[in-house]
Amino acid sequence: MKDIRYPENSDLRQLLRFSAKEGLIWLGEHRMVLLHTAALSELRKELIASVGSEQARRILTRMGFASGLRDAELARKIRGGGSLADMFVVGPQLHMLEGCVEVEPVRLDIDEDARSFYGEFLWHQSWEAEVHVQQFGEVDHPVCWMMIGYASGYTTAFTGRFILFREVECAAMGAGQCRIVGKPAEEWPDADELIPYFEPDSIVGRLLELREEVEAMRRSIVCPAAMPSLIGASSGFRQAYELVTKAAATNVSVLLLGETGVGKERFARALHELSARKDAPFVAVNCAALPDELIESELFGVERGAFTGADASRAGKFERADGGTLFLDEVGELPLPAQAKLLRVLQEGEIERLGDERTRKINVRLVAATNVDLQQAVADGRFRRDLFYRLNVYPVTIPPLRERVADIPLLVETMVDRFRSLHDKRIAGVTDRAMTALKTQRWPGNVRELENVIERGVILAPQNGWIEVEHLFVGAPPAPPAHTCIDGSGKLGQTLTPRAPSVGPDLTDAMLDAGISLEVLEHDLLERAVQRAHGNLAAAARMLGMTRPQLNYRLKKPNA
Repeated sequence: MKDIRYPENSDLRQLLRFSAKEGLIWLGEHRMVLLHTAALSELRKELIASVGSEQARRILTRMGFASGLRDAELARKIRGGGSLADMFVVGPQLHMLEGCVEVEPVRLDIDEDARSFYGEFLWHQSWEAEVHVQQFGEVDHPVCWMMIGYASGYTTAFTGRFILFREVECAAMGAGQCRIVGKPAEEWPDADELIPYFEPDSIVGRLLELREEVEAMRRSIVCPAAMPSLIGASSGFRQAYELVTKAAATNVSVLLLGETGVGKERFARALHELSARKDAPFVAVNCAALPDELIESELFGVERGAFTGADASRAGKFERADGGTLFLDEVGELPLPAQAKLLRVLQEGEIERLGDERTRKINVRLVAATNVDLQQAVADGRFRRDLFYRLNVYPVTIPPLRERVADIPLLVETMVDRFRSLHDKRIAGVTDRAMTALKTQRWPGNVRELENVIERGVILAPQNGWIEVEHLFVGAPPAPPAHTCIDGSGKLGQTLTPRAPSVGPDLTDAMLDAGISLEVLEHDLLERAVQRAHGNLAAAARMLGMTRPQLNYRLKKPNA
């Protein structure tokens, strides 16, 4: 491709948003940070001094590669309806917008059908060459390691094959500018020497392994023998988990307290698995789901002929859990007669089937759970006082998710892994903006609600794509804070807010005078936005201040 021209970058500038109130900078869905080049210079200097030039190059190259992978997601998304060249140069334009370098295209040949690529660019004012010369003076080798990693990562993600860029000229070597050339790795004769810079190094990898081992040991001290079903690192979670682990070594009955959806059954299962009863049955009962007339037969069993329809003797939940653990969820919903029999079982350690005169000894640890205030239920006469005292020997309160914000990233990562396997979906992960939105929710349904939201996000997210805010929340997503964008001169432009701006009286009067109906106006506005976005519905939706599903719905309306 010859005569490469950069398209106007207003679509990219709109992606870079500054929220001064919350101290956040966004590039699309991903959070960014402004750093002084002096700070990055010190980082390079410390890396080279501590691990040597080769190791530092590997680390910085991989950092740049990861950054390029992220930016490549925006190319087809923002300019999906444009030419292949316009889509590809999103990378160089973003590299400039991010303050790394001025990129001058020399040659760009892309053939998707033939899966071929050749790119040649000039880099002017490379920050990496500049700081390296300041620290070490002119050298005899290229030094734009992070930027080469970026170019390689971006192009690799864009083309779907490993494209390796190398610096054939570098300003740090005395040249007037840097020159980079990129082509498939197998077309470089010395690819074997270059590829290791993009792969985890044995020494660095071993250091990371050692760090992970130390972290694992630290976690084992804080949360020994953690169960896979329990995920968390917040102080409230650790306190609840510590109480459960201490109870596991005894036979004490445990009362799990907390709002609905916090994971009381998972804590009960963890208690069972940590105890000496782990090889015996774990039986869970939802007391709220049992009809009053069947509660006693379900819990304590029934003898044949005890009532109409009792054609055979049947063991109850207590007998089935003998030697193990019985989990009574929503125990506050038990009717008073069943509460009396439950108290007797706890005191005597024996049950009596319905319609039977014999008693049977049982050895069961009882774990009860409720989301109601049992003390208030006692005061209201809905729960027996003596049973409350018997159950309240060892209470464990599980905090709600809004008090476990630090646990949300861990929970989300685990849920995404589980649901992409369940739905056979390749998902890159959750964007930074989506994660921020997840952290700011109140979550009245707690972990159960988060689980439902993440499953919906996995289903709605594109294959190999990222879960964005619009994939997670039904209806309007959480409103973003006021933010500022960059204008064409590089200055921060007007402050934008989530509220729709006023169109002004002149425009309103002109529309009314022209006799334009609301339906026609909406149709024309939607169609124009889609045209300006080159058919990219997500970009058009952002122009209109709505989500992509909302735009889809409006476009498909019969009167639209």
